[in-house]
Amino acid sequence: MDWKILLYIAAIVAAVGFLVLCVALAMTLNSLKNTLKEVSGTVSGLENQLQGVTLETTNLLHKTNELAEDIQVKSEKLNTVVDAVRGVGNSVTDLNSSVRRITSTVSTHVEQNEDKIAQVVQWGNVAMGIRDKWKERKIYEARASQSYAPVPGQKQLPHNDQTL
Repeated sequence: MDWKILLYIAAIVAAVGFLVLCVALAMTLNSLKNTLKEVSGTVSGLENQLQGVTLETTNLLHKTNELAEDIQVKSEKLNTVVDAVRGVGNSVTDLNSSVRRITSTVSTHVEQNEDKIAQVVQWGNVAMGIRDKWKERKIYEARASQSYAPVPGQKQLPHNDQTL
């Protein structure tokens, strides 16, 4: 009979062990269930946030495309301005070359005609001197031809009408 009791005790121990195993497994599965619920909630929150981020990213992409098109248009306009400025620069360079050429030509002609220019300047100075003398003479003659009339109440100095 000993064997039967031991067999029953072993069966009871095995049943209790199996019961403990089932309870532990149930607790683990319940904990896993709660964790999966939290993960599911987090995933759905992330899904909502991801939809918002996707919408914002789409809007940002559209704005970036519009900005790129605007920059392209402005760049093309700026290219025409740069071409125009380049044309002005070329015109100024051509003008400078022309001025240098004319200056060089004038300088050469001045050097060649230096004696003639000096004579013209001398004759011009002589003519100016004659003109100044002529004006002085006209002023002197105008003053000499005017008769002096004393201011009323002013005394006149005696003068001799004798000629020397």
